[in-house]
Amino acid sequence: MSRALVIGLARSGSAAALALRRSGVSVVGVDGDGTREVGRLREAGVEVRLGGGIEPGVVDGVEVVIKSPGVPSSEPLVARARAANVPVWSEVELGARLLPQPVIGVTGTNGKTTTVELLGAMLRADGRRVAVAGNVGHPLTAVAPDDHPEAAVVCELSSFQLEDIVQFRARAAVLLNVTPDHLDRHASLEAYTASKLRIFENQQADDVAIVPAGFGPVPGAGQRVEFSVDEPLPAEPLLPGPHNRANAVAAAHAARARGVLESSIAEGLGRFRGLAHRLETIRAVRGVEYVNDSKATNPEAAEQALLAYPGARVILGGSLKGSSFDALARRASETAVSRAYLIGEAARRIADALAAEGVDHVELGDLASALEQASADACEGEVVLLAPACASFDQFNDFEHRGARFRALVEAL
Repeated sequence: MSRALVIGLARSGSAAALALRRSGVSVVGVDGDGTREVGRLREAGVEVRLGGGIEPGVVDGVEVVIKSPGVPSSEPLVARARAANVPVWSEVELGARLLPQPVIGVTGTNGKTTTVELLGAMLRADGRRVAVAGNVGHPLTAVAPDDHPEAAVVCELSSFQLEDIVQFRARAAVLLNVTPDHLDRHASLEAYTASKLRIFENQQADDVAIVPAGFGPVPGAGQRVEFSVDEPLPAEPLLPGPHNRANAVAAAHAARARGVLESSIAEGLGRFRGLAHRLETIRAVRGVEYVNDSKATNPEAAEQALLAYPGARVILGGSLKGSSFDALARRASETAVSRAYLIGEAARRIADALAAEGVDHVELGDLASALEQASADACEGEVVLLAPACASFDQFNDFEHRGARFRALVEAL
């Protein structure tokens, strides 16, 4: 191609624009909200257009549109491109086309980042050259090409990234789970699920498709492998909770599919101690343990946190994205939550669900107030758990900002 349009210039969009320029492609980059990368992009020769009112004619003359994952398909420039039969690719589609090394893909509603990092640890323990990329925070288009026979890329894939693939092929593809999420953007659970299943559609007969035991049919020609939480492992994971054991089993299957030795899988399991904002123990104060699971951005993830820490005092709430809290409330009752401290936009809806299950709760508005009350209530031997079950955008930039704020508040106790 000679000319491309990149829509959305946050982390992955900027990486895509720079990768295209390195390949000698003329690039126009547009972003209605602006970008911190404008200087670097312009220095690289990207024609940057920012702000509202970007003219529709910017699509004319381009051979491909790269759509950042945060850009919905309803965006007018995307619709104009499709009407003009201009291909629309996700950033991961472009990244996979630029790389010679095979890609191992991991998707699912919950557990993706933990699983890709765990899989990366197993591959490294086996002496492989590996990059972990995708939705984990390092764009696929920022990965350096590596034609070493042992090189591989482990790529975390969100539904937003998968909805615009064309030829993207994962040599080993993992689906961890599917539960309702992002229904504010996807039209239905069925549409959300279909976007997740696209990870399998370009697989060939010598590829491997790893799915939960009993999961329905998936597209593509990959060899199906099912996993379950109670399968044997060469070593037990260090991370708490049955969901993390299921993640470890799935990662082990993907590692085996790429020829990793059992001893290396065991070594990876023994080395990996988890990630920030994912059931991360911050510290103990006066015998009370404080755990940060800010990445629990939907009710199902919060349920898993409650299973890992039964009887916890849990901080719930944030911005809404179309999920029901009824099952979470039942889980809170089953795991004997001591008390729930509710914050943010979703507080009232969560309160209604908890009240129906008889779970003690209090609405406190913001994170600082919730932690202050939970700390005052907690007794020695208890756990105060941040597992919001919601997105963070009502009060924070993202889940990392929320988790960092929780950590700072705990450290100040």
